[in-house]
Amino acid sequence: MAYLTVALAKGRLAKDTLARLRQAGMAEAVDMNSRKLVFRDEKDGIEYLLVKPVDVVTYVDKGVADIGVVGKDIILEQDLDVYELLDLQFGICAFAVAGFPGTELYGPEKVLKIATKFPNITKKYFAGKREIETTYLNGSVELAPLMNMSDCIVDLVETGGTLKENGLVVLEKMFDIQAKIIGNRTSYQFCHEKIQTFLAAVESEVDDNATDYSWE
Repeated sequence: MAYLTVALAKGRLAKDTLARLRQAGMAEAVDMNSRKLVFRDEKDGIEYLLVKPVDVVTYVDKGVADIGVVGKDIILEQDLDVYELLDLQFGICAFAVAGFPGTELYGPEKVLKIATKFPNITKKYFAGKREIETTYLNGSVELAPLMNMSDCIVDLVETGGTLKENGLVVLEKMFDIQAKIIGNRTSYQFCHEKIQTFLAAVESEVDDNATDYSWE
């Protein structure tokens, strides 16, 4: 049997992803808490791979997986050649520039120092707006302004609680993101029917009235 291979992200999206797939009658055999990395659904002819979120786009781009579920943040940061096939209406948050109240983003002409886990997204956003210098941090980017390492940060914001607890505020909202299903371009051509069947099953369960978020 030729399986449709689906890359699923571990971590913050895992619970919602698995719930959505099971609502659609799929992925019953998948255990996100298992040490196993490959699960096969013989009934539906689907093979699920459990991978780190940052690797989902790579697996799909390289054709190891036909489709994958991942956040738009990772898609944008890696900027690989994949199709965006379906919005899933969960994992909803926003990219934002944050810092101390009153921080000038477009004030005096100086290099704006920005700490972020997303240097590519940050550079593209500020391109043509002002000169910036990015510092890559893998976690706790809120610490950078506190330690005078940066003027501000670019990060994902859901509720704004961590910012508030550290005396920071949203200075500028950039854009919204959410979880998406992505596809390999070749697979989409040669496994089109299987992919469309998968998408139709998941789309039937997408909640058009997804819970909004706010940091106000």
